[in-house]
Amino acid sequence: MENFENHDMIALAALVRQGEITPDELLEAALKRLGQVNPALNAVVSVADETARHKIARGLPHGAFHGVPFLLKDLGCEAVDYPSHEGSRLMANSHWSGDATLYTRLAETGLVVFGRTATPENGIGIATEAVVYGAPTCNPWNPDRTPGGSSGGSAAAVAAGIVPAAHGSDGGGSIRVPAACCGLFGFKPSRGHMPNGPNSGEGWAGMATDGFLTRSVRDTAALLEVCVGPEAGQPYAAPPLAAGFTAALDRPPPRLKIALCDTRFD
Repeated sequence: MENFENHDMIALAALVRQGEITPDELLEAALKRLGQVNPALNAVVSVADETARHKIARGLPHGAFHGVPFLLKDLGCEAVDYPSHEGSRLMANSHWSGDATLYTRLAETGLVVFGRTATPENGIGIATEAVVYGAPTCNPWNPDRTPGGSSGGSAAAVAAGIVPAAHGSDGGGSIRVPAACCGLFGFKPSRGHMPNGPNSGEGWAGMATDGFLTRSVRDTAALLEVCVGPEAGQPYAAPPLAAGFTAALDRPPPRLKIALCDTRFD
């Protein structure tokens, strides 16, 4: 597929629905791009291409993102078919006995997950460097710089055109920092919107949540539409957005204020 890396999720899903491209062809385009750029970036640290091909052959759900390639951060979003390292040698090759609610909701959209992306150890850090992956993750715009963290692998993968969007998580900036470093859209959903279980409870007393790194605002809105909502056993849940996230895209923003923090880490 030409210009694969220039399409967002919604555009690719539309091409599949219209019969202009197949899920197999999209996966091969993503894997081709992976081979071209990942050796220099170390963004994708676990590749499950055969698992992805098997899921396509078995038949994907005909959801909103049927056939679109996707990557999971190597932290959280537990899935039986996708072991994780959590960025740690201690947790390397962790296998899960059940799928996270978030993964189940993503899978129901027809996404094709084919790997996991780098994170600093246990997701703590604003640079994505972990010994378990062998080398730091680099920024596609300038390999001498970091893509940020802790969802730096996902941000680098999206910015480099490997996938149009990827899973991330954020407690103290772990989606927003990489989005800023890589020129993407990153949004941290409010506490109680995204499911956490059943493999784990709330993170950081509710301050940490899952989310996404995307090329377009509309992709994040569409992903939130299919993922937010209460799950069994959840101690609390945020009320739903009145008209939904996608409808909010057409709402004129109020007058905005921009805050500048001049505190340095040194």
